[in-house]
Amino acid sequence: MPLLRLAPENTKFGFMRFRRYSYPFSAFLSIVSVVMFVLVGMNFGIDFAGGTLMEVRAKAGDADLAQLRSLGEQTGLGHIEVQGFGNRTDATIRFGVQPGGDAAQEVAVKKVQAALDDRYEFRRVEVVGPRVSGELVQSGTIGVVVSIFAVLMYLWFRFEWQFAVGAVIATMHDLLLTVGFFSVTHLEFNTTSIAAILTIVGYSLNEAVIVLDRIREVMRKYKRLSTAEMIDMSINAVLPRTIMTATTVFLALLALVLFGGEVIKSFSLAMMWGIFVGTYSSIFICSPILIYLGVRNEVRAESKPGTPGASGNRKPSSKLAAE
Repeated sequence: MPLLRLAPENTKFGFMRFRRYSYPFSAFLSIVSVVMFVLVGMNFGIDFAGGTLMEVRAKAGDADLAQLRSLGEQTGLGHIEVQGFGNRTDATIRFGVQPGGDAAQEVAVKKVQAALDDRYEFRRVEVVGPRVSGELVQSGTIGVVVSIFAVLMYLWFRFEWQFAVGAVIATMHDLLLTVGFFSVTHLEFNTTSIAAILTIVGYSLNEAVIVLDRIREVMRKYKRLSTAEMIDMSINAVLPRTIMTATTVFLALLALVLFGGEVIKSFSLAMMWGIFVGTYSSIFICSPILIYLGVRNEVRAESKPGTPGASGNRKPSSKLAAE
């Protein structure tokens, strides 16, 4: 029985000819991400901004979202965000921190429960105060920075410095575009989003390391290839594995988006974006930078100039002349 292949065998696609377009395109997306983060900001969940999240289920019939949204005026709590998820009977109610501290927040929860107790079942109630949310922001930021720094240090010792620089730039590119994704889509950014960012960083680094390791292997075997040819050969060699991995992970995440519920929706969508960005950066950001850093010369000689057998002392082959 033949094995399933999502990419043709012995593919010879010229990825490096797109490097003059991939860098400006990524630079544009990075600038947009920074501008959106500064001007629009993030839609912080109650984990970071503080507030209350309530998950309810209608005891009979569908959840009336319009009626739930009117609770803000009925209870005097101000703006209330209501969103349906999963089945039509399920909904989430979210409102911000109330003036008066924890006691006022508990009173607000009791008001909502009293208004809905006869029609809805309360499946989950989470209350996070401003002090706790501030500590979570600080701890989450420190955790992301430390983990990325540790991984980048590993890359620095694992590869030659040119390879490490490429992996570092690709990782920073993926991290920046993921933050921009949260700003543009306005998905809720909570503790599961921190987990998504760390997972995306790990996935991106894994893809970059696989491509770079194959490039280093090809460097040792094919010494007369140009840099672009060498990188194209390496990427095509790992392309079936890359497509298979990205496809299987994408399908698993798609199932989480459709059936996982509201709690992990932001995590699943961010991971789907991260799979695409991580695969793209390993091919079009990490690899081409080796050309610009001069890992190998585009026009090469078999030995140093002035020595027997050098390119300056004998006619180059037709292949080298074409290069």
